[in-house]
Amino acid sequence: MPLLDKILGRRLASWEGAKQKLSVLTGVPVLGLDALASTGYGPEAALTILLPLGVMGLSYFPIIILAIVVNLGALYLSYRQTIATYPNGGGAYIVAKDNLGIHAGLCAGVALLLDYLLNVAVGIAAGVGAVVSAIPALHPYTLPLCLLVLLTLTIINLRGVRESGQAFVVPMLAFLGCIAAVIFIGLIRAWQSGGNPHPVVPLPAIPQGTATVSVWLLLGAFANGCTAMTGVEAISNGVPLFREPAVPNAQRTLTVIVAILSLFLLGVAYLCSLYHIGAMDEQQPGYQTILSQLVAAVAGRGVFYYVAIASIFIVLTYSAQTSFADFPRVCRLLAEDGFLPHAFADLGRRLVFSQGIVVLAILSCLILVAFGGVTDRLIPLFAVGAFSAFLFSQVGMVAHWLRKTGSRLRIALVYNAFGVVVTGIALVVIIVAKFIEGAWMTIIVAPPLVLLLLRIKQHYKKIAREIGAPLKLRASKLQLPVVIIPIDGWNRIAEKAMRFGLLLSDDVTAVHVATENDDAKGLKELWADKVEIPAKAANFPIPRLEIIASPYRMLYQPILDFVNKAKKEKPDRLIAVIIPQLVEPHWRQYLLHDLDAAKLRTLLFLERDQRTVVISIPWYLHEETTDGKK
Repeated sequence: MPLLDKILGRRLASWEGAKQKLSVLTGVPVLGLDALASTGYGPEAALTILLPLGVMGLSYFPIIILAIVVNLGALYLSYRQTIATYPNGGGAYIVAKDNLGIHAGLCAGVALLLDYLLNVAVGIAAGVGAVVSAIPALHPYTLPLCLLVLLTLTIINLRGVRESGQAFVVPMLAFLGCIAAVIFIGLIRAWQSGGNPHPVVPLPAIPQGTATVSVWLLLGAFANGCTAMTGVEAISNGVPLFREPAVPNAQRTLTVIVAILSLFLLGVAYLCSLYHIGAMDEQQPGYQTILSQLVAAVAGRGVFYYVAIASIFIVLTYSAQTSFADFPRVCRLLAEDGFLPHAFADLGRRLVFSQGIVVLAILSCLILVAFGGVTDRLIPLFAVGAFSAFLFSQVGMVAHWLRKTGSRLRIALVYNAFGVVVTGIALVVIIVAKFIEGAWMTIIVAPPLVLLLLRIKQHYKKIAREIGAPLKLRASKLQLPVVIIPIDGWNRIAEKAMRFGLLLSDDVTAVHVATENDDAKGLKELWADKVEIPAKAANFPIPRLEIIASPYRMLYQPILDFVNKAKKEKPDRLIAVIIPQLVEPHWRQYLLHDLDAAKLRTLLFLERDQRTVVISIPWYLHEETTDGKK
């Protein structure tokens, strides 16, 4: 079995696509890990902003999380309708393009791409942060661990959608069971203690407050905490991934995800305020996530703690799975509309859009390296793209319902209008509160990306105008081409090219560029004996030999000059340049040769002359056996 098949699995036929469809059970880990895993970094991101308030900040924490859950509920109602309205995939790009125009669609598409891209970096960084919390000795290796996780996640997704879903079912169930158990036990102990539970193990002390409560501070905490909502969009993008009936399955999956996430967010917020659990500086030794502190406070640091941390690590880390499922699909939609290279729309060996997966992995790697794998640095960039996509989607759905009539449609309009209000407010708060901390980067990067997509579209339109119109074959006044064959001497490679040239035309010229060390006279004698006499005996037109002296040892320019001279002398004929080329059996052997044929071919292409035809004639070297025989 080839190595690639062992790593990625055998190549799948197109008709096997139905087997790759998702159920609710596999749909949650494929498209819901992002949302569920945000339990690990959304609340912590909010608590990080409240840190200057000290213990007093914990009293505001549940209120902030409740506001986020209200936002989440509005998005849930809106996206249920989007799924039903766009059963072929109703992400922000499609909804905005169909209802607001192509430019709004492109802005939404770029926002989605940035959202999914940054989600990979945030998810992996947060997951590795959970491991570092449990094993502080790994703190210096944060970035290498992030890159290792990214590599494994890329390979898993290149194996196929269904396989990636199956790979994460068990870790997801373990994560859900552990977090649910922690919240349940924590609530029971809080009830038994009259609302003043004591942690099983001592918790890090919350630093003394250094600031007073302000609206600005609370808005900043809300903006950071909104990252807990960023995975809701994924289901509407991925409706075609589900088995039939696709729409009900997608809606059920969305319901499961939003219900669990809401309960987890509220439970974590309430218990953190009861147990006095605050955020810590991720860049300092001894760092622990709030989930690590919460599990230790409720259940201690026994076996359950490490099982819980392991499940949190896996789910947080591989929450990037959602991006690996949807980023390539958004790229495919953009490619089908001509805004990205067409290769993004091609299915790979495992019926996934491999090109998008690979590009996502490379860009995520660069982001992780640039930010050192630290979650807090990535949060401001992450939220702007997500909520921009939310807003475009909601406004697009409002425009969609305004064109319809009926009482049921008015209810749908109210749902989406409510979604516009809450996501719009959240986006404004995020941009204002997080602008200086890095949100400006997303705002600055997005417009040039939109312009880039428009330029790609213009390029494809230009090509279509130039070559797209079907023409009748111009069969009249056809003439044989003028054939020019660059040779470095008379050998088997040149002889093969010459035989092909004689089949094409009665006007064949071999061109040899001679330097001071060349035996031009010997080549002429060899030519007369080995070429002219056999050609004449076979009744073929006798090919000419042109030897061009090159005292400055230039190889390519004399050949280009000769080709241009032939074009001027015979303006009504094509010029066919036949380039003999040695083909080695192994790629590494090319390091032993000058790549003259490839360079000359490139230079001829750069001339951009429609009359010049470049033909490569390969000579395949035989692979030698171990005893030196062929």
